[in-house]
Amino acid sequence: MLIGAHVSNAGGLDRAVERGVARDCDAIQIFSQSPRMWRPTAYTEDDFTEFREAVSNSPIQAVLIHAVYLINCATEDPDMRKKSLASLTQSLRVGSGIGAVGVVLHAGSAKTGDVPKAIKRAGKVIKEALAETEKCPLHLEDTAGAGGTLGRSFEELEALLDAAGGGKRLGICLDSCHLFASGYDVSTPKSLGEVVDEFDRVVGLKRLGSLHVNDSAVALGSNRDRHAIMGEGILGERGCAVILSEPRFEKLPCVLETGRDHGAPALEDVELAKKLRTRGKSNRRRAKR
Repeated sequence: MLIGAHVSNAGGLDRAVERGVARDCDAIQIFSQSPRMWRPTAYTEDDFTEFREAVSNSPIQAVLIHAVYLINCATEDPDMRKKSLASLTQSLRVGSGIGAVGVVLHAGSAKTGDVPKAIKRAGKVIKEALAETEKCPLHLEDTAGAGGTLGRSFEELEALLDAAGGGKRLGICLDSCHLFASGYDVSTPKSLGEVVDEFDRVVGLKRLGSLHVNDSAVALGSNRDRHAIMGEGILGERGCAVILSEPRFEKLPCVLETGRDHGAPALEDVELAKKLRTRGKSNRRRAKR
């Protein structure tokens, strides 16, 4: 498992690598532009080259881009659709430029409308963005289910994949907090194993491309997206250790998004995640005796 953190790239793309190294990251996630603005950052080929060289000279083995929060691929508003498509396409192009293993996307929201129709609309936008780009994979992230957000269940994720064409560049990013909030109990080895089995049946483990490991500030099935600092939420250190030691998550980039650096992950958060992974693996070995 490649444990790391979401880091800032303020001051230049290569600064994100520096911050990742300072946090002992094996993987990093960045925004390719301000997450709350439509205007894209104008990167040059030199920016991409410097970033790739910085990564190659570091212990970082995987990079993810998180698409901006403003995107709603399921929107019925033509202007919002146009902006969402342009932003997603740009993120995928930046992903190709920096050699990212994937762009992570919140597919959108049906608001109070018809969910199957919203999934079809989202799928069309995603399919267009993939057609306008070449290499970078796209990981659709599961959601907590608040506000009609799409992807609250494995069935919805599979429907989104299908609506987007089901191509090889499509994958899934699972967020532990979102899973828990949407009713999937990931807090014990047995319950998490059953959740992963269900994901494999409905979607297929071959589609799982990345993980967000966040503790939850709210109860199981609450349908509220409220991250907590690792070890300080309802999942706690024990639950996070379970997730971090799941054998079928081996080799995946696993990114922390919340932490002790003014809300962002700090070195101590990444170090704790690695300790919890070791503890979780040890607990699993003892349970087999």
